[in-house]
Formats: sequence, C-alpha cells, structure tokens
Amino acid sequence: METKTESPIVTLSENIKTRKVKIGVIGLGYVGLPLALEIVNKGFQVIGFDKNDEKINFLKSGRSYIADLPETIMQEAISKEKFEATDNFTKLAEVNVIIICVPTPTAEDGTPNISYIVDAAHAIEQNMSADTLIILESTTYPGTTEDVVRPILEKQDFVIGQDIFLAYSPERVDPGNRNFTVTNTPKVVGGISKSCADIARIFYETVINTNVYAVTSPKVAEMEKLLENTFRQINIALVNEMSQLCYKMDIDIWEVIDAASTKPYGFMPFTPGPGVGGHCIPVDPKYLLWAGQQHGITATLIETADKINESMPNFVVERLAHYLNTQNKRLHDAEIVIIGVTYKPNVNDFRESPALNVINILRKNHCNIKIVDPFLETVIADGSTMNTVPLTKEIIRSADAVLILTNHTNINYALIDEHAALIFDTRNTHFLFKNQNYYKL
Repeated sequence: METKTESPIVTLSENIKTRKVKIGVIGLGYVGLPLALEIVNKGFQVIGFDKNDEKINFLKSGRSYIADLPETIMQEAISKEKFEATDNFTKLAEVNVIIICVPTPTAEDGTPNISYIVDAAHAIEQNMSADTLIILESTTYPGTTEDVVRPILEKQDFVIGQDIFLAYSPERVDPGNRNFTVTNTPKVVGGISKSCADIARIFYETVINTNVYAVTSPKVAEMEKLLENTFRQINIALVNEMSQLCYKMDIDIWEVIDAASTKPYGFMPFTPGPGVGGHCIPVDPKYLLWAGQQHGITATLIETADKINESMPNFVVERLAHYLNTQNKRLHDAEIVIIGVTYKPNVNDFRESPALNVINILRKNHCNIKIVDPFLETVIADGSTMNTVPLTKEIIRSADAVLILTNHTNINYALIDEHAALIFDTRNTHFLFKNQNYYKL
C-alpha cells in the first residue's frame, strides 16, 4: 500500500513545534543577536550569520558587544552547543528557518539602501533546500518582500507557499528597555500566501510569550512598521517645536508636558531633546518618504517633522551660546564637557545620534570638547575618532559648561551639580540640580 506523505507545511510546522528544526539568523546586531539567543532559550539550535569578522570573533569567545545583553547568556548558549556564530553562509543549507535581520540604512541622498537584504536573499537562494521558512525582519519600504526578495528566492524553481515559505515580520526591538523585550512584545506577520503566514505565525508563537497578529500581506506588515516609527518621529518633532516656542515665550516645556499628561485620554507624552537618533527614527520615515514619491505622493507632514528634528542640534548650540554669554563667555574656543553620546540612555549604540551633530557644530566653533560616556571608549564624529574620558571634579571645574546630551543613569550628577560653572541639560535628567546656573532645554 502506498504511504501517504504529509505536505511540507505540516511537516515543517510539526518540526518547529517539536524543536527538530535548526534556525538561522542573518545579521547579528541589536535585532538579530537578542532574537537568536531568545530562540536558543526556547529550545532550538541556532546558527548566527554575519559578515563582520570582529563580531564573529567576539561571539565565539563568549563576549557580548551589546550593552544590555549579558555575556553569561552568550556563554551558556555556546557551552551547550546551542548557538554558533559564523561568516560561512554555506551553512545556511543546514537550517530550516531563516530570519533576516540585516541593517537597512539610507544612501547619502536619503533614498533606501536595501543592499544588505539583497545580499542576504542571494546567500539564501544559493544555499537553501526545500521546506524552508524565510522571514524578513529588517525595516524596509512596502513591496520589498514581494518585489525584491521573492524573485531572488524563486530562481531555484521553488514554489513559494508550497516548497518554501516567505513572510515579513517587522522587528520591534527597543535597546535598553527592560520591560518589553523580544519575548513579550507582540509580533505582526504578513505572508506571501496564507500558508506562508500560517507557518510564520506558528514559528513566532513557539518562540515568544505573547500574541502574534497576522495581516493580509507583507506590504501591510512593512507599512505597519513604518507607521510605528513615523508616529514617534512626528510626535517628537511636535514637542521639539513646542520647546522652541516655549523658550521664546519663557515657558517651561517640561512643566507643560507634565500638566498635559494629567489628562487620562487623548494625550500621550513625548519629550524634547537634541534631535532623534538610533537605527529607526532618523531612517525609517525616509523610507516612507521615498515610497510615497514612487507613487506621486509628497508626504509633507513627515518631511516637515524630519526638518524640525534635524534642526535641534543647532537649537541646542544656540541656547548653549546664549547661556555662556550671560556669564560673559563666548562659545568660540569654549571648554565643553559633553555627558552622553549614545542615542538613548544606558546603551552603547551611537548610530545616528544627534549628539554627533552637536559635537560637529561645537568643533566648527573651535570648542575644546571632552566626552564622558561610560558606555563608549571612543566616538567617531565627522570622520574623527575621539576618546571618552572619566568624569572627574577636575574636568568639570575646568569647563566653561557641561552639556548633557544623553542622561545615562550611572553618571555622577551630584558631582556635576557641585562643581560645574554652567549646566545645560537637554534631557531633563531626573536629578534635582541645585546649581544656580542650571538650564533645561
């Protein structure tokens, strides 16, 4: 009697549920590495792929280059032979689920650069076998999964939805956030077909501890991600513009925000700062701007928000110059101690940080800058490498001003408060400064 064979989706689903599949994660940055280790924690064997030799060597020795990812987790995964880091992409042939978590920066002209996605798709196409699930998590413009990744994967005559399965699920990683991590943040999934969406949903339901929300297509999921970050960009721009208005009108913007936050509905507090940074907010809305242009649409509100946020470093330096003038000092040649360069507190990521733009403006004014950031040893600003320094009483006393750009919690603000001639705090640091020359953004 002829034996009935199960369909690929049934077999792959059962193998996912019983942890018989091996998982591949391409891109071991702030998204891919925590995801890979969370998958290990759920009982799977994982191979992590990255072209960066330095990252691979770090991971092979059990070291972590992400501030809020303990090395003990890495070392345990390696010692139990549950995690392997490699730059050998032929090992993609060994895995049954492949997740793409590569960077998606913009080109110099602000247009999308999806070359890392294309490279990953080609590597998968050259090495994968049938009955494989491929999920793109990298933030990108709507249509990338269907119009860019799909044609590459179909070169081997696999039929998507039958032989292999392709879906998009946007990453939702917030570095430094202790409350919401990979495991308890809901996932959105959009598949090329219903079978693709089903198998991707089954996979995520196996590796996270919360809801998986399926949408009708990858385009919906891709657009959803852009909406999330554009929402933040626009609201940050609103409060940044409000801070400029309040300054001219001699109103404390922080008191205004606190008062508005007492409303139990219809208001969500956002806070001003020296600009926006990180791998999402300064970049993702530009993908949406570009996508709109391809369809003849000018996203005026998004474009304006982008300009407002990009104006904040200049606004910060103008304010600093004003406060120095009140002490009969000039910005030109001033001694400035900068506190914090990373794009948000308590992480070691300074990609697209507005602090870099502030530093560049200060350097153009020939300021002598010292950088204090306990999460960084060096900072690269405008092509130049600067070493960070410890926070001491001596460097504070010798400075004309201390400029707080990132409010790390492990900074000795009391020492700054006691010895600084002038403090300009762009983050409303939660410390009760008593210094008579303390100013907030």
